[in-house]
Amino acid sequence: MTCKDYLVSETDFIIQNCGKCGLKATNPRPVEGEIGRFYQSDDYISHSDTRKGIISQLYHTVRTITVRQKVKLITDLSPQKGQLLDIGCGSGYFLSASQQAGWKIMGTEPDTNTRRQAAERTYIQLKRSIFELDDTRKFDVITLWHVLEHIHELQETLDWIRAHTLSKGHVVIAVPNYHSWDAKHYKQFWAAYDVPRHLYHFSPGTMRTLLSRYGFEIVRQKPMLFDAFYVNMLSTKNRDGKPAYLESFWNGIRSNWAAYQNGGNYSSLIYVAQAR
Repeated sequence: MTCKDYLVSETDFIIQNCGKCGLKATNPRPVEGEIGRFYQSDDYISHSDTRKGIISQLYHTVRTITVRQKVKLITDLSPQKGQLLDIGCGSGYFLSASQQAGWKIMGTEPDTNTRRQAAERTYIQLKRSIFELDDTRKFDVITLWHVLEHIHELQETLDWIRAHTLSKGHVVIAVPNYHSWDAKHYKQFWAAYDVPRHLYHFSPGTMRTLLSRYGFEIVRQKPMLFDAFYVNMLSTKNRDGKPAYLESFWNGIRSNWAAYQNGGNYSSLIYVAQAR
């Protein structure tokens, strides 16, 4: 499949599929030292934190709700509220809410400006990468909220996460699902392909295989219901040049209903995995 970078460069990228395991990958993938320019857009809300336009305002409204849900999820996993690492923490909203809930927090964020926003929000020092953290420290919960698909060093990162997760600790990973109704409906216009920022593309099967290889067992799978509406809105914008709000709302309902009826293939999924 050929997809276009609608956000920044208008460049075409190919998404290739592994015939053996089903994992999809963007090709060519910009090297780590060159990927930064593909994030330089005011429309990339998780980095710019902009509130301009209807889409960004909806994003912030929904984020307020989902941050509370995320904090509840990790607290249910670890009621003692121990050590939390959020990889790719963005502007720090989730980290700040977790800190206020009583967690001992640590975060990483590669983008300089976004890392500064997170540091101002949490009042802690944040690192650019997990490989800059204290190598002896271990965590009760490690989270990656729509981050794993952006990571160049996928194998090294998962090795590091397993080595720094406490016994019976958890990793929580949220990623888009290319088996969802909206992915199949919009095809090359599906916004969650988001080439070339998304280097890898996952399904429940590929995620299960991947995490098992690195010593984790998926114990829970949760939908991100709001994502279907947001992704549908961006997908119609990719297709038509502007978002089709009514169509996006209706198709968000269709996508969530299809997932509810047929195996849980929601637009985005949260995988809760426990260290073996």
